[in-house]
Amino acid sequence: MNTIDTILSRYPFILGEGAVIERLRRMEGIELDPFVVNSAFIYDEEKRSALEGICREYLDIGCQAGLPLLMSTPTWRASRERIAAAGLEGTNLNGDNAAFLEGLRQSYKGYADKILICGLMSCKGDAYRPAEALTVNQAAEYHAWQAEKLAATKVDFLLAATLPALSEATGLALALAATGKPYIVSFVVRPTGTLLDGTPLKEAIAAIDAAADPKPLAFMINCTHVTFARSALLHETNSSAEVRRRVIGLLANTAALSPEDLDNSSSLVEEAPEAFGASVAAMGTELGLKILGGCCGTDARHLSALAARLQSAASSS
Repeated sequence: MNTIDTILSRYPFILGEGAVIERLRRMEGIELDPFVVNSAFIYDEEKRSALEGICREYLDIGCQAGLPLLMSTPTWRASRERIAAAGLEGTNLNGDNAAFLEGLRQSYKGYADKILICGLMSCKGDAYRPAEALTVNQAAEYHAWQAEKLAATKVDFLLAATLPALSEATGLALALAATGKPYIVSFVVRPTGTLLDGTPLKEAIAAIDAAADPKPLAFMINCTHVTFARSALLHETNSSAEVRRRVIGLLANTAALSPEDLDNSSSLVEEAPEAFGASVAAMGTELGLKILGGCCGTDARHLSALAARLQSAASSS
């Protein structure tokens, strides 16, 4: 099995999956759990089938394009506190979801070595509300349990994503570092080159790199429109060459809306798949990002368009 390090060094691009939770939310007859969202879907035949269907769409796209693919465990909201609140105490929710994805990976046989699985975590509260963020010490303690559960599985690395504030991101990094597993930290950013809490990207990355031992393998941006991410990374004062070296990926929204506006949007804001594919792929050729995929608003059409662009760029590089 390839490690994330070998895949990053061997291939010019890694295709990231598209939206999963958002697509499940919009399916008729499918209801997300108020505490663990889609983490318990693997225990229900109908819901597991819906989840697997989306995962296989993305796996098929990566396989057909011959690109490495990054899949995330359905554990975005699978902390010990949330598992207990959902009445699932005693269930190995993190381990079972990792095993679910591992089973899908192995079913792709010859392509399996190009499939990366990350153990997904996020902040305790609302990812769009930085004021809810835990302090560094609170976050390190709160997230340690889930980090250990995911690190004990066959995931290739851990990913703390959709992070709006430096304090909780730092605590998460400490919890992830303590597991000894490679890990990546991913922020939601504003076009002005800051996290949602106003911390400049260059300060956030320098602070986490200094606090965590080992430091993150790299950083990413997710749940952010490509134009916002590009503007943030190229910002004269809040970004830097070091930020652009450390940030290796983008999982992009289709809506050019602020997190606040996106959170309050009653309808799905879509972008034409071709436009999405072209603009996200350009982040690889222009800024050297290696992991490129989708977040809110994306589906198989967007990922197919992106995969075609990355396949073309990879063959000409």
